[in-house]
Amino acid sequence: MTRYLRITLESRNVSCRAKLLDDEAPRTANAVWDALPLSGQVYHGKYARNEIYNLVPAFAATEPGKENTTVTPIPGDLCYFAFDGNDLVTPSHGYETEDGPLHGEDSSAKDQQKIIDLAVFYGRNNLLLNGDQGWVPGNVFGAIIEGLDEFAAACNDIWMSGARGETLSYARDE
Repeated sequence: MTRYLRITLESRNVSCRAKLLDDEAPRTANAVWDALPLSGQVYHGKYARNEIYNLVPAFAATEPGKENTTVTPIPGDLCYFAFDGNDLVTPSHGYETEDGPLHGEDSSAKDQQKIIDLAVFYGRNNLLLNGDQGWVPGNVFGAIIEGLDEFAAACNDIWMSGARGETLSYARDE
């Protein structure tokens, strides 16, 4: 049976529907599904191009590992990335700010901390190459099947108008 997600930009009051790719990425799809609902401050991709994402604490009992990976996601792809805390403390990322996802953490524990990046790709010509990390393959665990055009317009507004105060949420959908 196909499982579906509802992905929402809360302040912009826009959502889309995605299906989990259970056949292509079963470990990642199960980990995300079991952790739902998930939400957090939205960020717009700096390196990848047409991407929004949020950062949440690791939630899987067992890290899914790499499966169904890509470095060239297409519009509608949902990707999962697992980072060690130290991967994200580079000043160019900007997460050390008072309202960043690493604020208040014990800096000595950052290298032990796992952070999950749940990303939505909404346009073409994405390349997962980070100037600090090199290639950053992501697990493609879902695909948007309804509402991509309206959602992409809201994502572009995040790029042009800013992400402050916006929450990206993932929930189960019937």
